[in-house]
Amino acid sequence: MSDNPTPSRPAAVDAEGRNTAADMNTAPGKDTAPGTGTAPGTHTTAGKGAAPENAAAPESATAPDKGTEAPARRPRRRRPRFSVERGWFPPLGNKGRIALVASLLTGVLTHGYHLFRYPLYLTDEGIYMQRAWSLVRETSLSPYTYDYDHAPLGWITLAGWVFPLPKQFETFGNAINTGRFLMLLVHVVSVYLLFEVTRRLSGSVLAATVTSFLFNVSPLAVYFQRQVLLDNLMILWLLLSLFMLLRREVTIRSVFGGGLALGIALITKENAIFFVPSFMYLLYRRVKGSASSRFTSTLWPFAAIAPIGAYVTYALLKNELLPSGFDFDLNNPPADHVSLLYTLWWQLNRSQGTLFSHTGLLQTSWLVRDKFLLIAGVIAMVMCLWIGVRDRRRNLGFLIAGTLAFGYAFYLVRGSVVLDFYVTPLIPMFALNIGLIIDRLLKGSFASRFMRGAHSLTRVAVPSFVAVLLLVSPASGYLVHTNTEGVTQIADQYQSKINLTGMQHAQIAWVRKHVPPNSRIIMDDDLWGELHDVRPFYPYAHSHWNASSDPDVRDKLFKKRWQNVDYIIMSNKMRKSIMTNNSDGRENWILQALRNSSRVWSETQGNIKLEIYRVQ
Repeated sequence: MSDNPTPSRPAAVDAEGRNTAADMNTAPGKDTAPGTGTAPGTHTTAGKGAAPENAAAPESATAPDKGTEAPARRPRRRRPRFSVERGWFPPLGNKGRIALVASLLTGVLTHGYHLFRYPLYLTDEGIYMQRAWSLVRETSLSPYTYDYDHAPLGWITLAGWVFPLPKQFETFGNAINTGRFLMLLVHVVSVYLLFEVTRRLSGSVLAATVTSFLFNVSPLAVYFQRQVLLDNLMILWLLLSLFMLLRREVTIRSVFGGGLALGIALITKENAIFFVPSFMYLLYRRVKGSASSRFTSTLWPFAAIAPIGAYVTYALLKNELLPSGFDFDLNNPPADHVSLLYTLWWQLNRSQGTLFSHTGLLQTSWLVRDKFLLIAGVIAMVMCLWIGVRDRRRNLGFLIAGTLAFGYAFYLVRGSVVLDFYVTPLIPMFALNIGLIIDRLLKGSFASRFMRGAHSLTRVAVPSFVAVLLLVSPASGYLVHTNTEGVTQIADQYQSKINLTGMQHAQIAWVRKHVPPNSRIIMDDDLWGELHDVRPFYPYAHSHWNASSDPDVRDKLFKKRWQNVDYIIMSNKMRKSIMTNNSDGRENWILQALRNSSRVWSETQGNIKLEIYRVQ
């Protein structure tokens, strides 16, 4: 598909609508030879008193009479209107470049400041860095049995980032810090992609700026996008896929690149599948009616399926695609080998309580961190869907933005198991919907003749005023918040006095000073890299998850006897995790070891508590 084709230029006409003499003499017709103003086979002869062909015409001959009307002006070429479907959107311009640079710098500031101190190292961060460590050190997907709980491209990316660094996992202090620096780079690239995607869906730099602002400063975004999570890598690939599909021209390269990026997102984290319908519809609208529509419609799914095919082929070659005897009984997991399809079936059948209960994540975690983004995002999503469905031809951008947010919101509320950080991919989608709606409302407000004079200035001033309110209001928690003692202070993510990860560094320091390296340790995954990649090594330190489920650790090292445990290193909320994972009694022996132990170290900060127990 090409950009706006140049319209044919109409012939000049006189006042009565007839072609002018100049056009009649120069335009080739049925009885004239091309390139001449005469009929073929005739000769022009200078008549009596006629000037020679090359002679200059006298001045009086060229000057129009007073009564002669001048030829009509050549019509100006109309600029193409904005169209997502045809790839017509205004150029970025100087103001757009300034807004983009400001958005990128804001992202570096909000996500880079306090990066290695806040928030506390998370269990899942330790798991992903542990598996990246296994790839770099042992060339395997996991130091334990890989059970296909997640597709592996996320920690393959982490391993590819770590491998060329001068100190590898300790380049930025420890393994998780090294992963977090990559998350900062991922966020900055995601800001650029989100800015451009928003601009191309809306045709507005203002909408792109509002979207990037929310994506940068939302406490939800700062909290989760600093962490080493597969969701952040998935967002990057999803935005890249959208960016490729929203190029001015739909070429083979852009279609293949967009499909491949989506496939990579799917094998980074499977949740990306809930965005696929929106991508398919956008592709259909962009290639509809083009000469290559059939080819591009086939190329895109092929490129998207290729990475998934490689993942399935890996499982097939290891004889781990199907469970033994084709048995998918969830009450009797396969004992002889793990299975990709069995794990997918198990994940599809997991369930938990609703998000809307008073103990659900919506009330206890997400709304506490950012009420504005979630509430305004839901309202904006509904408005985008309404605007897009009413006129799908003209408002394709609204429809795509609304369906992207709706698809993932449906995944979160459908009733399956949802963890705290699963909200992360919803943040840029809600920010996108809010940006589009704010721009639409301001355009409607300034359409009146009375406001046209202040249009340009006010369209920037109104969102800026709202942004300042969000930043300075303690109720929003964006820059300042009210603590548990009722004191207004800088928000935790920017509070220089808060050093949550310092508690974990102190915990590790105590272990290295007082615990022998050959001790058998039960811990959480957040400390795994520190104890296995930094001398002295602790080869018998394992997480309670693997100690209770991996046969090599459970049956060979600990033999399911609490007497074989020397130390238990407790992370924040680890006791709750053990209880949650013990529905079938698999961690009873670990709980018994905890009951037969004494606390030898403890540190508390706010509602965060870390401990170390020596088993008697």
